[in-house]
Amino acid sequence: MSELRRYPEYKDSGVPWLGEIPSHWEAKRMRFFVNTNPLKSELGIQEGLLVSFVPMESVAVDGGLTLTTDKEISDVYKGYTYFRNDDVVMAKITPCFENGKASICNNLTNDIGFGTTELHVLRPKEETSSRFLFYLIRSDVFMKIGESEMYGAGGQKRVPESFIKNFVAPLPDIDEQQAIVNFLDDKLNHIDTLISKQQQLIEKLAEQRSAVITHAVTKGLNPDVPMKDSGVEWLGEIPEHWDSFKITHLVETIGSGTTPKSSNSNYYADEGTLWVTTSELRESVIADTKKKLTEDALQDYSTLKVFPINSVAIAMYGATIGRLGILGEEATFNQACCVYSESEKIHYKFLYYWLWYRRPILISLSNGGGQPNLNQDDLRKLVIPIPAIKEQEEIVNYLDNKTQKIDKMSEATTDIITKLQEYRAALITQAVTGKIDVRYLNQQAS
Repeated sequence: MSELRRYPEYKDSGVPWLGEIPSHWEAKRMRFFVNTNPLKSELGIQEGLLVSFVPMESVAVDGGLTLTTDKEISDVYKGYTYFRNDDVVMAKITPCFENGKASICNNLTNDIGFGTTELHVLRPKEETSSRFLFYLIRSDVFMKIGESEMYGAGGQKRVPESFIKNFVAPLPDIDEQQAIVNFLDDKLNHIDTLISKQQQLIEKLAEQRSAVITHAVTKGLNPDVPMKDSGVEWLGEIPEHWDSFKITHLVETIGSGTTPKSSNSNYYADEGTLWVTTSELRESVIADTKKKLTEDALQDYSTLKVFPINSVAIAMYGATIGRLGILGEEATFNQACCVYSESEKIHYKFLYYWLWYRRPILISLSNGGGQPNLNQDDLRKLVIPIPAIKEQEEIVNYLDNKTQKIDKMSEATTDIITKLQEYRAALITQAVTGKIDVRYLNQQAS
């Protein structure tokens, strides 16, 4: 933003966090240029009138409403939040507020919408642009101060209406608001296009990584090797010299663990045996854990086996199902992990890569209604085609090298996205608080 000008003259806003503002701007509490949560009684109930219905999932991050549902006004008049075209809606509950769920209302059926009660509605008064208002509430200062003003406990924290009314914002006249909006619309569109391209690149890298692993652990590295039918429909052909084994014939130990009573302080300590939960399975080597177990816990729970270094674990339950990890230190596990260890027939990293390749199928076959589950019986029935250990090592070395390069490219791309997002947020804040003067840009364009 160094190429953008500052205004010729500034004055003290009288607000510590805001500092100086352009000399011709005014610092006002939002109550003076915004009506908050207008009363639905201004509508009345018009029997049979269709209106847009907007649940929280239909409010996008950083703008946009997904309008797919209409309802009769009599069905939503009670118990839902009312708004109309050109109103600005913003989520008030955590984490939706922090995630930036907010939008300008457009194209509402019959110009009217009703939605979740977890929305605040901001209606700009005369001489206030709804789009300028939208950018104002997306600024870093509004978001950070709003987050500090939230009340309630845990997942029920909310931004109070009083915060919006009392928030002091710098305000130019309507023409300058429009100039700022035009500038931000243009710049953010360009930034969002760049972000989208980087996100597409990450998706392609993920597809490439998956293809590389899949081919290596099912076909090997030699494209000229003779193939044979694996005898497994989903697998197809495998190299002629590979053999298929049930996993119970490849590893000596398949097990899990348990969770010692958290109320017993004698079982947990700052130092002790690592205790792995599914949250610590991150497709990486596990060298430390949040919690560690004492000798008392190991003695009192016979189900707490200590697994050796290079054991491979897979999460069996819930949101983390299918996540993988490799032990970099000896450790115990909770009951939601299945652990494979100790084998002279299958390289631990070959097993890890094979499970990574097979994971989507394992998850799709998992049982359970609201919470999908794998179980040890299913994970003991896995049949894995493998070459001799020396060839496994060659495949592992190849995959370590290839995936490391792809991961570095993905990390670099993620860094670019992060910097673009930071620049995007800073640009909004600088523009709506008068730290940059964009009026001359519009003059140059004309």
